[in-house]
Amino acid sequence: MSVKDGLLALLRTGPKHGYQLKIDFDEAAGDTWHLNFGQVYTTLQRLRRDGLVDEVDTDVEGRTTYRLTDQGSVVADRWFTTPVERTVDNRDEVSLKILIALKDPGLEIAEVLRVQRVNTMKALQDFTALRANRQEEDLRWTMHLDRLVFLAEAELRWIERTEERLRVPPDQKGVSDAVAVAQRQPSL
Repeated sequence: MSVKDGLLALLRTGPKHGYQLKIDFDEAAGDTWHLNFGQVYTTLQRLRRDGLVDEVDTDVEGRTTYRLTDQGSVVADRWFTTPVERTVDNRDEVSLKILIALKDPGLEIAEVLRVQRVNTMKALQDFTALRANRQEEDLRWTMHLDRLVFLAEAELRWIERTEERLRVPPDQKGVSDAVAVAQRQPSL
């Protein structure tokens, strides 16, 4: 999501000044993303330039209120109704680290996977504890934590599958042998 998309979406509920947009964005995002005021005002100026928002008025404190234009409403609606695409070329750092590690015959892939497993398990425990402690407090934050828990669980399953694919027979050692074994196994 871009700041542009977030601000346009927040303006669907009615005109707001930059300060209110920042507060609303921070509340909606929970602890996942905090905008700075500079991002808000810079983005509002670009949205105005592009005809997606208009200035409504300026109050006695000098705060300018913005509203969506018809074109801005179309863009905001399109953002809400367009699914987030998942592609094969998704750049996931964990996956790329393991794929690149397979190219290095001097690297113990089992150790790289072990370290990642420990880190992911710790993250899963942390997310689960945060979710348990704030269950009733903030629905948005709890929903975000649910997603993080599920992603960590999926990553752990992927690590387990990767370890299964790279199993080395007891009489063989080394990453290059593990890669050779993995290349002979059919993919699922």
